[in-house]
Amino acid sequence: MIRERIALLRQEMKSQGIDFYIVPTADFHQSEYVGDYFKCREYMTGFTGSAGTALFTQKEAYLWTDGRYFIQAEKQLEGTGILLQKSGESGVPTIEKYLEAEVQASDLDTIGFDGRTVSITVGKRYAEIVEKADGSVRSDIDLVGEIWTDRTEMSCEPVFSLDIKYAGEEMSSKVSRLRRKMQEREADYCVLTGLDDIGWLLNLRGNDVEYCPLLLSYAVVGMDGVELYADEQKFSSEIKEILHKNKVELYPYNDIYGRMKMFKSGETVLLDPDQMNYALYCNLPEYVKKEEQVNPVILMKAVKNETEIANIRKAHLKDGIACTKFMYWLKQNVGKIKITEISASEKLESLRLEQEHFIGPSFEPICAYKEHAAIVHYSAVPETDAELKAEGMILCDTGGHYHEGSTDITRTIVLGELTEKEKVHFTTVLCGMLNLADARFLYGCTGMSLDYAAREPFWRHNLNFNHGTGHGVGYLGSIHEPPARFFWRMPAGTTHAIPVLEPGMVITDEPGIYIENSHGVRTENELLVTKGEANEYGQFLHFETLTFVPIDLDAVKPELMTEQERKLLNQYHKQVREKLTPYLTEEEKEWLNIYTRELVPVS
Repeated sequence: MIRERIALLRQEMKSQGIDFYIVPTADFHQSEYVGDYFKCREYMTGFTGSAGTALFTQKEAYLWTDGRYFIQAEKQLEGTGILLQKSGESGVPTIEKYLEAEVQASDLDTIGFDGRTVSITVGKRYAEIVEKADGSVRSDIDLVGEIWTDRTEMSCEPVFSLDIKYAGEEMSSKVSRLRRKMQEREADYCVLTGLDDIGWLLNLRGNDVEYCPLLLSYAVVGMDGVELYADEQKFSSEIKEILHKNKVELYPYNDIYGRMKMFKSGETVLLDPDQMNYALYCNLPEYVKKEEQVNPVILMKAVKNETEIANIRKAHLKDGIACTKFMYWLKQNVGKIKITEISASEKLESLRLEQEHFIGPSFEPICAYKEHAAIVHYSAVPETDAELKAEGMILCDTGGHYHEGSTDITRTIVLGELTEKEKVHFTTVLCGMLNLADARFLYGCTGMSLDYAAREPFWRHNLNFNHGTGHGVGYLGSIHEPPARFFWRMPAGTTHAIPVLEPGMVITDEPGIYIENSHGVRTENELLVTKGEANEYGQFLHFETLTFVPIDLDAVKPELMTEQERKLLNQYHKQVREKLTPYLTEEEKEWLNIYTRELVPVS
């Protein structure tokens, strides 16, 4: 089937004179997770991961993806004729380097892509590559749409307004703060295309994006009003009235492209080249001054206000109750009743549904048994749905959206006998997680400054993992929210400075180990950046742990831990016990007492 689709795509390429056709993962807003309508790359390759870009020529087909998906991509691309390009690995060129070499070495010089799915930054790079060879870019064509005959319609789900008791700040206040940022940059308008940015700014949420309660929309913020481009059918009369009172005018979703042509000479437009799509950019008149800078809303929403923080703590308590009940249920029932990866995931979601104000999963659940856990972002399907037995481990990386906030947690749970290596790896991961959570640091540090705290136990044993150690978390937005993150080297293509960690940011702490065809271990908590002491050396910061679910002591080797690491684990388990005990049954309480017992060194 994939080979047939590629053949049809090549026919379209040939008829339109396209030498290279690029199919990214994104929707028209550079979203990480996209609705079914936008899954062109998945349709063309069969690869279901949330990150990756496909490239097709008349003779070759390639897929670039990152270390989270190497194992998954190799399996899903098998038999398609598509060659996997492992981004960041030695000897693997970037898409841009590949194109440069191919264009220079041949008479192929026309690159095509749907400009609505490519950022300004990337679109410009493609254009520069072919301009050197007097070639051309065709960014006005959706060739996949031409051959995708049964394509799903674009989402049309209703919008809801996020009450002030959850948002913590009125829409008018947020817009005023954005306008002050615009004035600092001497901009008359700010064009927002990131769905989570628009949702945060206007206190609106929707259901148009898979696993993200967001609304397909664009916004143009001026000094006197806001223009919102979205499908009017999604808005109730009550929400329309709220928008009207806040001087927000509603326009049809696709009218944004015509609006870009209407800016006047002398006006300055603030836009984010890594967020705005290339098609929108190409519609801007040449005479308009374009301030291409990082969208100021990104940092504004990343720093949570006091109301959001208080709510997030509540969301994590609910999530901790659900996850702990799941852990108890799983360990009590494995080997006694039939449980599979999918049914385990469904059980966990049912326990979350018991919690008040649960909206839905915050990302595609990962319940990966044994060797499946070595696939960093594995997602079970009926063909791979492994039955759990009373042996080995299962890695469960899941999360939930609640009105009080969003969660992301990973626990690797022991189901039966383990090997010595599995216990060593589990303990190494645990030590990395604990060390990072315990970090004390001066204001001005980035996540790159602190990543070593998590990786040191790995590097000590010549081990590593091929993904970042942590990412920012949005409030009912994207579960992977910039700019906060932990990482040990600059990602390829980084074009701007990495912002420092600010008090109020929420960030995950999730080191892991992945042994192909054997096992995988990841332990993840969420952390809140918090102010500590301020003195002559500056403002010190530390982390508050938000996640409270026991670590499975059945896999821990205390003798591999330092005294400080054992102390940190004991302190954490004491908090888990105190917070969760009031919400558990007597049997669950008894079990929790055992699994949060004090860990002592083994001589």
